[in-house]
Amino acid sequence: MDKDFQEVLFQSQTHGALGIDDIINTIKTFLEEDPESQYSLVIGTDSHEKISEKKSSNGTRDINLVTAVLIHRKGFGGKYFWLRREVPNIHNLREKIYTETMASLNFATFFVPLFRKNLNGHSPKYDLEIHVDVGEHGDTREMIKEIVGMVTGNGFVAKTKPEAYAASYVADKHT
Repeated sequence: MDKDFQEVLFQSQTHGALGIDDIINTIKTFLEEDPESQYSLVIGTDSHEKISEKKSSNGTRDINLVTAVLIHRKGFGGKYFWLRREVPNIHNLREKIYTETMASLNFATFFVPLFRKNLNGHSPKYDLEIHVDVGEHGDTREMIKEIVGMVTGNGFVAKTKPEAYAASYVADKHT
């Protein structure tokens, strides 16, 4: 899971397989098309249990983990890119949610400084958000404070369901 993001290829329905530098350039071009618009740069991760013919004897499961990065021009659509990885030995829902959140934080910590450096101060204003797959309804409601605390403690703005569309819709679509 701690792969060097510089060496992996993200997917895009529009642009195909792209490396980090290509994603940054694509987002930069998108921002420059309409510099007066408002933008959100959003990172979110979701996972689903991997379908396997054999069940683990120790009660663990493997998951497909998808991290998505989106640039959204408010009111006018956007672009997104995703990376799917397999993570073994997930024991329970809490571990799954922590794994998803850490994947988003690890990617954001890597990506955001590169993105800002590449823009060199010449970009439209954008909001930066980390979308986490927890919400007031369902089994994750008791984890909201700690997961949001993890994200904000790392200096990012956290969004939960139903506002966490990067995790609960975009990344989920590709798990």
